[in-house]
Amino acid sequence: MQPTAEPHNATLVEKTPLETYVPPARPSLIGLSRTELADRLGEIGVAPAQRKMRVQQLWHWLYFRGVQSFDDMTSISKGIRAELAQYFTVDRPEVVAEQISNDGTRKWLLRLPSGDNVERAHEVECVYIPETDRGTLCVSSQVGCTLNCSFCHTGTQRLVRNLTAGEIVGQVMVARDRLNDWADREDGTRRVTNIVMMGMGEPLYNFDAVRDALLIVGDNEGIGISRRRITLSTSGVVPNIVRAGEEIGVMLAISLHAVRDELRNELVPLNRKYPIKELLQACRDYPGASNARRITFEYVMLKGVNDSLDDAKLLVKMLKGIPAKINLIPFNPWPGTAYECSDWDQIEKFSEYIFNAGYSSPVRTPRGRDILAACGQLKSETEKLSARERQALRAMAMTD
Repeated sequence: MQPTAEPHNATLVEKTPLETYVPPARPSLIGLSRTELADRLGEIGVAPAQRKMRVQQLWHWLYFRGVQSFDDMTSISKGIRAELAQYFTVDRPEVVAEQISNDGTRKWLLRLPSGDNVERAHEVECVYIPETDRGTLCVSSQVGCTLNCSFCHTGTQRLVRNLTAGEIVGQVMVARDRLNDWADREDGTRRVTNIVMMGMGEPLYNFDAVRDALLIVGDNEGIGISRRRITLSTSGVVPNIVRAGEEIGVMLAISLHAVRDELRNELVPLNRKYPIKELLQACRDYPGASNARRITFEYVMLKGVNDSLDDAKLLVKMLKGIPAKINLIPFNPWPGTAYECSDWDQIEKFSEYIFNAGYSSPVRTPRGRDILAACGQLKSETEKLSARERQALRAMAMTD
């Protein structure tokens, strides 16, 4: 049984060109590689013989200590600090609003810089999910999304532009700022322990920036989150899947949601370009995939659409030979959706069949539904707010 509403007639490419990113007058150093930092130091006159040492110092202060001012970089000479402050910043995205769910989930609306033109500044959402044994940060890769998956709230937005590496890393740094989660934390623990590229956008359509950002996030001398604790989720951009394994080396998740091409064409329109057979072959070829590094297949449970036992049987059959686990996601409703979440009894039957076939099949506990922070719900709700309302939200965030 299919939803009664008309399916989204999605295109696979942007209907309008991406807006051009205009860097601020003083760009932030956040998101630069060591080589790029050395180049910036050269631009302000730091001698070649000193650059390697200065880069290591900058790296430590930026990504290990998380300082927000050059003045705090006490191991760097005052003269160089003054030069850095004249030409650069260490700015992250600006927190416009913060919402805290009844279950402790936090959602931040972040404003991204775009030169001095405030009207062209765009916003994304980032979500922190605390659990007893971990703290997971859901990070965005694009402003909006071009995929138009019919069950996803984010897909109802147009794609505006890709994020830069600095804007992606900046989301992690904002979370650590807000959670007091840097190296000087008194108990020595970490609140952000896991990263999932499952926020707004398709990460593999912004490959270079996502790669550069995740290499920084996973660097042991800086933010230091293990690549085994970083998961990149894709709807199936087949040409870049193996490349992600080779160049980034993080865990892979596939936004699958259907076992037949005709249904997946509707749920995930990208399937028309890269059908299930091609997608699964790319998963079989993913570098490093093993029983210890399984690929996660995400499967949203839609009542009467993809939740039958026949679907479960075909799912098990098609994943044969792939080191996999299946993450079942109860559908998270959003305003205007045509879908319903599967009945809990049906979800349990579906999960039990998969488990008995030898696959891990956890059912993801919905988190942050009351603030539209759950899987598939991310969308900038401030798009429709007036300038006065947006200013008020920003003032509230500054006083938190």
